[in-house]
Amino acid sequence: MLGGVLKKVLLVLLVVVAIQNWGKIERLFNPSQVVPEQVRATARVTLYSTEWCGYCKQTQRFLDQKGIPYKTVDIEKDAQGRKAYEALGGGGIPFVDVNGTQIRDYNPDAILSALNL
Repeated sequence: MLGGVLKKVLLVLLVVVAIQNWGKIERLFNPSQVVPEQVRATARVTLYSTEWCGYCKQTQRFLDQKGIPYKTVDIEKDAQGRKAYEALGGGGIPFVDVNGTQIRDYNPDAILSALNL
């Protein structure tokens, strides 16, 4: 009985981890979607977000899928990050700074454009 419950709990945990890391998993199986190494090496991407924001998670998934390195700043937990976010104009989340170009909302095309892709 206990073994069956433990297996179900482990299965649920595995599914949760897979969902949270779907972009990275997808990149393993579809490397053609990854941006060129030279772009990744020069990309300066900061994602200002919160833990509960669904569009922030979509943005993270997109960046992971493309192999774009980025820094995440939770504006509710990081006071310095919140100040930086506000200094850039804030105005909602997700807020992405790509090489000095500010992108509001979930906008994959704008991210790629800011990376000159």
